[in-house]
Amino acid sequence: MFADIATIFVKAGNGGDGAVTFHREKYVASGGPDGGDGGKGGDIILEVDDNLSTLADFRYKRKYFAENGQKGSGGRCYGKWAPNLTIKVPRGTVVYDNATNRLIVDMSDKETFVLAKGGKGGFGNIHFATSTRQTPRFAKAGAPGEEYEIRLELKLLADVGLIGFPNVGKSTLISVVSMAKPKIANYHFTTLTPVLGVVRMDEENSFVMADIPGLIEGAGEGIGLGHEFLRHVDRCRLLVHVIDASGSEGRDPIDDFEKINRELAVFDEELATRPQIVAANKCDLTDEDKIAELKEYFDKKGIPFFPIMAPIAEGTDELINYVAAELAKLPPIKVYESEPEPEPDYSKKTERDFSIRKEDGVFIVEAPWLLKVMETINPNEYDSLQYFERVLKMSGILAALVKAGVQEGDTVSIYDVEFDYVP
Repeated sequence: MFADIATIFVKAGNGGDGAVTFHREKYVASGGPDGGDGGKGGDIILEVDDNLSTLADFRYKRKYFAENGQKGSGGRCYGKWAPNLTIKVPRGTVVYDNATNRLIVDMSDKETFVLAKGGKGGFGNIHFATSTRQTPRFAKAGAPGEEYEIRLELKLLADVGLIGFPNVGKSTLISVVSMAKPKIANYHFTTLTPVLGVVRMDEENSFVMADIPGLIEGAGEGIGLGHEFLRHVDRCRLLVHVIDASGSEGRDPIDDFEKINRELAVFDEELATRPQIVAANKCDLTDEDKIAELKEYFDKKGIPFFPIMAPIAEGTDELINYVAAELAKLPPIKVYESEPEPEPDYSKKTERDFSIRKEDGVFIVEAPWLLKVMETINPNEYDSLQYFERVLKMSGILAALVKAGVQEGDTVSIYDVEFDYVP
């Protein structure tokens, strides 16, 4: 079954907890803390697999969890890092954050992408020994891994898209000009999945053509198979609009052309402005006056017009040569730019935003969302530290520390950052 959209849940592994241990050895008094750090959790990595052509595998497995990092242990032993979890997707898959609809990545020109980062391992108690705190009896918990509910959409990577009403000869045309072998029959919706074919001009030049099925009146609103396949037109640099010149289905070819273009505009206004070429098929079933009438209509609109008889490849060479020449003038296939994550509003706070506890006189703050903020902080820059202070204030962490009894000079620990509290 062809599947070009799927929703899955991914969670990177949590970091392992740091260890609270003390060195014990004969003849060594007061060996001191030697608890090692926890290991990093596994990342979730997307990888392009050119042998895949659909998202069907995601119909059966919808949740992906990377392994957690191992806990630290005594003797300054670090926990083992967890292996990464790789998810394979077809080239051309576009990944969205399903909660915000933010475009995360377009897997068209990338081979791999880190979708969710594993959590850092927690510090063992060896990090917290000072001249005044020689036996720290606490360590840091591992940071949680990132998690997302994501939506995968496959948008075919084709240079040319064949569009038009059902049964106008799109499948026949692509079978004649390429090695594609779609099912061909004289009834509507013979083609139920997009068909890709490589059109080879010579040893060094070729382009990819896609037969886009499912376009009828109302497709822009999702009638029929419209929305299922209109997304595959989106990347096409050039559209070949196939019409039935003979009107053998009882429809007017000019009216068909205008209706399909209205559906493109409803789905995406930019699609209606995409360069088009008209291929008037079934010319053997009509007279020369009708063909001349169609040519005059499209000449007035400035749209190249090619009469063809696809089953016997009449006129197809001229059409394909013109298509290849036009593609050489057009920009490459569209690749979507990733959208940045929205700036969080740290003034909005819930009870789960952070936690504060006091161990051995140290106020320990845990707030998973702070990890991304801290990655951007440079402790050697005054402005960066000022920004960090504003975040702590707006999120309510500073107020909560005061409520927890912090005093001037007390040590505050936030993951791998420690500082003395100054009111």
